[in-house]
Amino acid sequence: MAGTKDAEWTAESMYALGMRHATAEALGNLEETMATLVDEPVYEFWPMGKRMVGADAVLRYYEHLVSDFMPAQIGYEMIAETVSPEALSQEYTIEIRGEHGEPETHRVLGVLVAAQDGSGLMEGERIWGSDTFLRRMIGPTWDELETIER
Repeated sequence: MAGTKDAEWTAESMYALGMRHATAEALGNLEETMATLVDEPVYEFWPMGKRMVGADAVLRYYEHLVSDFMPAQIGYEMIAETVSPEALSQEYTIEIRGEHGEPETHRVLGVLVAAQDGSGLMEGERIWGSDTFLRRMIGPTWDELETIER
């Protein structure tokens, strides 16, 4: 398959991969979601500078996301989307039910990053959001996150 170091890998290729990943995630299809990622994906969370590394951690994150976090979503709206051969960036407002059922609106930026190994897969994601939002989204794997040395 093509990768970002391959002349055939284009912004359109990255967009198609990003849509495949996002669609599988939205449908709760964890097998297909994980199939869009390299064997050792890296997910970074900003601005707190944390990350999870490896398929096991990422799968646990997605299990929580699909079973607990996504049902708490009330809705979302895409604000902006930018694509290049290296990444697909999507900015959203996401409305979720708060701890006491009240609606909360959060602004989130997600960057789906293409692998540089020519695999045609994603190496992971970089997600920016508030501490409150990311803690809820990440769930029980929060305590396993590594600190990114700056």
